[in-house]
Amino acid sequence: MAESESGQERSEEPTAKKLEDAKKKGQIARSRDFNTMVIIALAATTLLIMGKVMVADIGELMSVYFQPSRQDIFDPIGVVRWFYAAMMDGVWLLVPFLALMLVAAIFAPLSIGGWAFSVETITPKLSKLNPIKGLKKVFSAKGLMELIKALAKFFLVAAVALAVIWANMDEYLQLGSMPLKPALVKAGELLTWAFLLVTIALMVISAIDVPFQIWDHKKQMKMTLQEVKDEMKDTDGKPEVKAKIRQTQREMAEARMMDAVPDADVVITNPTHFAVALKYDPQNMRAPLVLAKGADFVAANIRRVASANEILLLESPPLARALYHTTDIGKEIPHGLYVAVAQVLAYVFQLREVQKNGGRKPSQPETEIPPEFEKFTHMPGDTPI
Repeated sequence: MAESESGQERSEEPTAKKLEDAKKKGQIARSRDFNTMVIIALAATTLLIMGKVMVADIGELMSVYFQPSRQDIFDPIGVVRWFYAAMMDGVWLLVPFLALMLVAAIFAPLSIGGWAFSVETITPKLSKLNPIKGLKKVFSAKGLMELIKALAKFFLVAAVALAVIWANMDEYLQLGSMPLKPALVKAGELLTWAFLLVTIALMVISAIDVPFQIWDHKKQMKMTLQEVKDEMKDTDGKPEVKAKIRQTQREMAEARMMDAVPDADVVITNPTHFAVALKYDPQNMRAPLVLAKGADFVAANIRRVASANEILLLESPPLARALYHTTDIGKEIPHGLYVAVAQVLAYVFQLREVQKNGGRKPSQPETEIPPEFEKFTHMPGDTPI
């Protein structure tokens, strides 16, 4: 395992923030060998397709501009015009080829690591001019590895190049006895095939270097357990701060819930451990809604607010427990509790009618809980009735 400067093992995978910060600094996986291989391969392919035409045009250009007239030679302005015309024709001849090379140089790195532009990497730093640091890098284990890689690449490419030259030695020697234009065409053909064979060698190098660079980058990006913890604290905040935020959110939610209790039609209680405030408007609601619910201290607050606003408190321990465990604030009650709650609401509405117009007080209903809700009336951790 790699170790950090503090001596801790870098055993943790890098987080998304770590990778994003590294990318902003220009620290991404890159393979120079792969970029070189792509550029040379594209150059060889372009020469293979367009090489004869390009070489013929270059030969024509040379035959025209390498034989200036006597008048141009002895005319200072004429020489300048002749040179400018030759230069511009040569540039325009090579523009398509150079444009393809530019595209390859820009987009080849995108295939490994993606696009990353960092001002920090090009900002001058005095620490980079420190010769001692430079010597440490050169004579480090990584520097030795880079030297071995460079020598291996050099010898491989050199061996391929020498093999190509040796195999085509006779044809190279014949170029000197050929006319200019055929010699240029033949030289371009030999150069193209040499490029292709060198590209094959570079493909072998890239096939080794690309996985190594990706692995090495991941290894450098790995984090210690302490770094992960520190990042979580910086990103999400300290645990005590998060706990305080959650507590504040709970208090605000409870305050909003208490504001809705005065609108309730009835508060069903345990009688002491649970309280659920219900409201039902037959004209605008499909089913009764839970305006507030709570246990212990919150339940006591619900009962206190309900009493202060003359909301009926009805004791029905099984129904209170079932509603508490199966409903959310602001949601309709479950379909299975419709009958039990309807009995309670009918009692509430009858009681209001009696209080308003007089008459015989109705008896409190004995609500029955469906079998599938009985398990909620004896939840683990609930205080026995």
